[in-house]
Amino acid sequence: MGHMQWTYSDFTFRLVGRSVPVVSSYSCTLKMKSKQADTKIPSVLAGVTGEYFVAAELSRRGHIASISLRNTRGIDILATNADASRSVTIQCKTNQSLKTVWVLNEKCESFESENHFYVFVALGDKRERPHFHIVPSAVVAAFVRDGHSNWLKTPGKRGQAHRDTSMRVFIDHANEYLERWDLLDL
Repeated sequence: MGHMQWTYSDFTFRLVGRSVPVVSSYSCTLKMKSKQADTKIPSVLAGVTGEYFVAAELSRRGHIASISLRNTRGIDILATNADASRSVTIQCKTNQSLKTVWVLNEKCESFESENHFYVFVALGDKRERPHFHIVPSAVVAAFVRDGHSNWLKTPGKRGQAHRDTSMRVFIDHANEYLERWDLLDL
């Protein structure tokens, strides 16, 4: 939320359909939502934004981060420590809220490696630093596999069976992976 401060002096302003005289100086601070903060960007740009934020954060932490070409399957960033003795691959998933829910596809159920990680980015307000959730790919694969299997077994709102879909969801319920850059072991 943004803040705006207005000062009124010796005039009348309208308040809920009534004129209210202001005899002497009056100062107030209003909290208001910025339209800029609420504006969503196209999902493709959100994804690219997330990748650049992750690369920037890795660089800020003293690591080497290279964003891959768009056609690299499941890998958005290759990150290496400063002496090049350890490298990891990173898949970025970005949402535009601060919710800890991200949509993936079924490929994530089988794409796991000891050196492959997901960095889930919650962009939130444009004026604030995004939140990063760093999760090993094996954790994501197990969570998504189990979650989807359970969803298929659970009846829908009207008691009907759920239809299988390629969409999957990852949730960091308790922010267990929030800012866990240490898991990369770079």
